[in-house]
Amino acid sequence: MAFRLPAAALRPLRSSVLLKPAAQQTRWLATPTPFPVTQNMTSSRGPTAMVFLNMGGPSTTDEVGDFLSRLFADADLIPLGRLQNYLGPLISKRRTPKIQKQYAAIGGGSPIRKWSELQCAEMCKLLDQISPETAPHKPYVAFRYANPLTEHMYRQLLADGFGNGKGGRAVAFTQYPQYSCSTTGSSLNELWKWRQRLEGKAGPLDDGSDGTIKWSVIDRWPVHPGLVEAFAQNIEAKLQEYPPERRDKVVLLFSAHSLPMTVVNRGDPYPAEVGATVHAVMQRLGHVNPYRLCWQSQVGPQPWLGPQTQMSVEEYIAKGQKDLVLIPIAFTSDHIETLYELDEEVIGESGHKDTVKRVESLNDSPVFIKALADLAKTHLDSGIATSPQMSLRCPGCKSDRCHESKKFFAAQELA
Repeated sequence: MAFRLPAAALRPLRSSVLLKPAAQQTRWLATPTPFPVTQNMTSSRGPTAMVFLNMGGPSTTDEVGDFLSRLFADADLIPLGRLQNYLGPLISKRRTPKIQKQYAAIGGGSPIRKWSELQCAEMCKLLDQISPETAPHKPYVAFRYANPLTEHMYRQLLADGFGNGKGGRAVAFTQYPQYSCSTTGSSLNELWKWRQRLEGKAGPLDDGSDGTIKWSVIDRWPVHPGLVEAFAQNIEAKLQEYPPERRDKVVLLFSAHSLPMTVVNRGDPYPAEVGATVHAVMQRLGHVNPYRLCWQSQVGPQPWLGPQTQMSVEEYIAKGQKDLVLIPIAFTSDHIETLYELDEEVIGESGHKDTVKRVESLNDSPVFIKALADLAKTHLDSGIATSPQMSLRCPGCKSDRCHESKKFFAAQELA
């Protein structure tokens, strides 16, 4: 998923390979390419825009207010009914000072943009080597609620020579490994909205095409071997911090963002896909350690998927089990849910910071970035616009926008 809603927004008042940091980008624009591209550059099928989709987070404390305003305006993520346009701005305004303090506590802002841009850029470098027929691959990041926004990313694509009668190919690559309508679904709905606004009225050209960008989607990848290996290596590294005689008895607590049971009962596939990731990782580890899957960030009075992560830690400690390792299994980089909620709240308030630990996030893991490149190449080679699973709506889905978005992406014809 990760349904990466900052929980406090709703609460009451192993490798030696180093990757170079991504170049600092202009705050309000999508990640720019180094030069405009044309559709007849180095290969018969390139260039290809690789667009990372994610929720995003404010890079500075000054951006927190706008981030929360967009977040509370999204009915896919936080359904507030007919009062959405009234309650959303009211809640976000009241929560902004508290959330600013939390982002200040983790360094003054979320690092998710830095990691997303680095991951995408490094993946594109690998793709240029292993998939020269679709090169050059151009990195873009599109966040749902923070800069660079989906709209800015799409305008940057057009400015860089994609679309506008020139055609070209772009891949929407979700950075939520496990699909949820609240996260990947919402990001794809937003991408479809801006595609319709910016390219929806394009007319036919002399060759019969409309010259618009041809989109395809990598919509989920919960058990990809590279993802599983990256998680497993980080877990193994953290277990080495425990004495050998205790190591195999450490309880592994996989933690993912929870969902309201109303969403789960609607048929959202997220819980099953998170469980699939956990099972695959435990298979890779040989099922040596005991483990449980728990869920963090429950907010509000309605029932949520449980058990909750903080409660699980407290209950195990009360039972005498103090060796615990937390694994953020639905996140691909650090952000407020790992750096503040898990590190400062769950671990910091446990009273056992010496025995309750968290594995490192994937961030610049070379194993993980190689997995991203492998996923992308497999997708590019397939010639398929979307997975069969993506076109299937949840049994209880009533969203017309979801229906139209899925229909659009599934109907894309790739050269």
